[in-house]
Amino acid sequence: MTFILIDTCVVTDLADKQSLWFEWSAATLERLDQQHTFVINPIIYTECSVGFETIEEVEALFKHLGFAIKPIPKEALFLAGKVFLQYKRRKGTKGSVLPDFFIGAHAAVSGYPLMTRDKGRFSSYFPHLDLIMPEP
Repeated sequence: MTFILIDTCVVTDLADKQSLWFEWSAATLERLDQQHTFVINPIIYTECSVGFETIEEVEALFKHLGFAIKPIPKEALFLAGKVFLQYKRRKGTKGSVLPDFFIGAHAAVSGYPLMTRDKGRFSSYFPHLDLIMPEP
């Protein structure tokens, strides 16, 4: 079995059946389920927790989804810092990009495909990353 890292946006889609992207996210996971193990990391867990009142609710969501939490390797932490530095040198102005760099670096270093709807920074800063995304 190979791992697929599931981005925060996909988890939030799955947590809300009214989401515009719920159907795509659910159908894509179902299609990939037999050959893959779905994982998140502590950054994704943290970002998802914002939408819940208690840790028990967050834990119940991930238990229901069957997603395991994988630690971020040190090599990915280092790469995230270097990519963030590139972003700043290119005069990037958004202040909340570092979590995306942790997520992208984790997928890149671990060789995991990343299921996301956010092509921008991932394709720009991790051009060799295998992205699972909706068709345009």
